[in-house]
Amino acid sequence: MGSDHGPSVTVQAAVSFVASEPDAELILVGRSELIGVELKRLKAHAHPRISVVEATEIVTMDDSVEIALRQKKQSSMRVAITLVKEGKAQACVSAGNTGALMAVSRYVLKMLPGVDRPAICTILPNQKDGPTYMLDLGANVDCEPQHLHQFALMGSALVSAVEGHLRPTVGLLNVGHEETKGNDLVKQTAELLRQDHEQGRLNFYGNVEGNDIFKGTTDIVVCDGFVGNVVLKASEGLGRYVKDVLVSEFKSGPLNMLGALIARGALRAFSRRMNPSRYNGASLLGLRGLVFKSHGGENALGFECAIRRAFEAARHDVLARISRAIAELMPQSPPSPPGPDALDAAIPDAMSPDSMPPDATPPNATQPDTIPKAVNSKGKAPPDANPTGLTRQHTA
Repeated sequence: MGSDHGPSVTVQAAVSFVASEPDAELILVGRSELIGVELKRLKAHAHPRISVVEATEIVTMDDSVEIALRQKKQSSMRVAITLVKEGKAQACVSAGNTGALMAVSRYVLKMLPGVDRPAICTILPNQKDGPTYMLDLGANVDCEPQHLHQFALMGSALVSAVEGHLRPTVGLLNVGHEETKGNDLVKQTAELLRQDHEQGRLNFYGNVEGNDIFKGTTDIVVCDGFVGNVVLKASEGLGRYVKDVLVSEFKSGPLNMLGALIARGALRAFSRRMNPSRYNGASLLGLRGLVFKSHGGENALGFECAIRRAFEAARHDVLARISRAIAELMPQSPPSPPGPDALDAAIPDAMSPDSMPPDATPPNATQPDTIPKAVNSKGKAPPDANPTGLTRQHTA
């Protein structure tokens, strides 16, 4: 239980976060005896803002989406998401099986009106020492223009709420800046975004290329999940490669080691800016509740960053803002008639085991799902500020 490293990482991150945020409350969901051992080790077993909810089952990394939905209804993942649905928590954070998390979240929380599919959104560093928000990163490997259009609207609402940008810029990832370049999906999406820009609904910059992500050319970069996941994995691999090369070269001789000693201040700053743990925590946008995904292999610092992103999203009413943006800007489609099995509807084609992104496909491992955590910011929002009925008085 507890991501790749067990509850020793997730519980430690939770205790550290609560210590730094006096307005936050956390509910740890999982096997209470294991959680209790870690809380006692950290001398936090009697913390007034940390509570524990028992969950008897675990979604492992090699469980299929169908098993997570149909057979493990008492899993820590399912229980934590249900707490969000019931208004006992404002957000859920998990480092577990991505495919299962997406499917269970979609089934329990349902989609916001006007949104066809959820999208995974995260932040990447850029040369301006700020974040570039990018979506989708693997939830939808096959998309239609209206899906990317919805991703742009949701991303714009998210950045506006969290970063305070009234009109964040939106870029559409393409093989060139020219309007004539790209496949049909990109060209048709660009036309929709240009129409929104002309009507003042969206601040569409235009097409951007891969290098624009790290230049900080736009606040938001939109793409389909296949392209986004490839970009994310390539970026993570490049970051590790650059770090390994620097360490290797500085250790290659006495003069290089002396140079490293002289430049240690700059190297520390470089390491801080390039540390992927600082950017951990991807949001699942489009749901009737806040759900955040952490990397399974993150350390305590990285998992704490994921909790903090969920906390900030709750504090800034991201869910309400996205709901309003979709309601105002998107034409409402008539609801589809229910199918024979609502569980099947929670598993879109993009979530099938064969099409999930690498970190979402259940690997040949037996590491269990993390202890999801739900956070509460204890803010004072008006009663109608959250369309899902979530409150800011309790956490789970």
